[in-house]
Amino acid sequence: MPALPPHPDQHLFQVRHPEWAATATIYEVNTRQFTPEGTFRAFEAHLPRLAAMGVSIVWLMPVHPIGHVGRKGALGSQYAVQDYFAVNPEFGTLHDLRQLVQTAHALGMKVLLDWVANHTSWDNPLVTEHPDWFQRDEASNLLPPVPDWSDVVALDYRQPALRRYMTDALLYWLREADVDGYRCDVAGLVPTDFWDEARLELDAVKPVFMLAEWDELYPSGGLSWENFNSDTKLLEKAFNMSFGLRLHYLLDHVAEGQAPLHAIDEYLAAERAKYPPSVYLMHFTSNHDVNSWDGTEYERLGPLALPFAVLTVLLPGMPLVYSGQEAALRKRLRFFDRDPIDWQDYPLQDFYSRLLQLKRRHPALRNGDVTSHFCRLACGPQQYAFLREQGAAAVLCAINIDSASADVTLPEEAAGTWRDVFSGEPLLFATGEALPVPGHGWRVLERVVL
Repeated sequence: MPALPPHPDQHLFQVRHPEWAATATIYEVNTRQFTPEGTFRAFEAHLPRLAAMGVSIVWLMPVHPIGHVGRKGALGSQYAVQDYFAVNPEFGTLHDLRQLVQTAHALGMKVLLDWVANHTSWDNPLVTEHPDWFQRDEASNLLPPVPDWSDVVALDYRQPALRRYMTDALLYWLREADVDGYRCDVAGLVPTDFWDEARLELDAVKPVFMLAEWDELYPSGGLSWENFNSDTKLLEKAFNMSFGLRLHYLLDHVAEGQAPLHAIDEYLAAERAKYPPSVYLMHFTSNHDVNSWDGTEYERLGPLALPFAVLTVLLPGMPLVYSGQEAALRKRLRFFDRDPIDWQDYPLQDFYSRLLQLKRRHPALRNGDVTSHFCRLACGPQQYAFLREQGAAAVLCAINIDSASADVTLPEEAAGTWRDVFSGEPLLFATGEALPVPGHGWRVLERVVL
């Protein structure tokens, strides 16, 4: 398969990715639940393990004090921000956060803070100090962004002073904690021109990496491709990456029997029609919202949890691992209360390490590489197989969603010597040979370049 031609609207996408991001993977940290202590210091001890696993970016869920008015549960939502310039004492101090960032940097990792620009807690001092900065109904009552988010109130970005305040707050954490960027909560609910302008100021302090919790590829009207909004604005000037929500929900539908496995091809075609290959989308089988509200990957995906994790790492895009996935976490973490993860000696540490380390070092798997080749391999409806190539280097991935073992017939492009990434076994294939894939399983092969 030849390299993809330039996207017709390539000129719109002006964000420049740092070189380190081309091989990056991301890990979301739920500080509250990560350790029995629930602190930055306790989490910091895990950083060497995550670095060895192949993690490049650590995304910390919000670090700010949490509001008390309207609080849900005993501890409240980490997304109900009471003070944008302070650290939640539940997690530690500013010094502790700085130390965490320094340790991550010493291990070669970057740190993103989760940023909640769209709304604040009811008792954030801004509510009384700047009442005009908030959205209100016709009776002048404060409004939550959506009715269920009763513990927060929505900000009004028509106010220039609010924009200045929020930009200054973003700049503060770059300067005071040396963080490397932000994961921005419900980024599409905040005007894009705010993000565009803020990004310029942030980059003037240090080059940042920006992740939008949004997916402009995801249709508002279910699974129909006719419902796509053609806007690509968030990824044009402000953000390096957004969520791959469409693929996430598609994998859920496949596991539920509501969509065929080959619908992944339609997803990839729609992604390429909307974005040039240089754009980053983040793929995952779980995150804090999915785990707590939709269920663990084992609830939603059943025996396909690990085969689909393989896909999220090896398909084009940047993979995310959520806190506890390497522990094979089989419970929904409580969102508003303490609920520490039981790590159980990290039973899937090796599984994720093999995948993330392969992703990090292999030239065919680089993020946003417009010169790499993606070749879909012919196989049965219950299997999905592809080849990713960069010059002579290649990775072959095949998964099987059937309970019985199945064969994938290898084309001419796959002839040659390979190494099984999980077993280490060397393999020699001729054109037309069969690659057996176990039921509810996967095969990941790396071409041996002589």
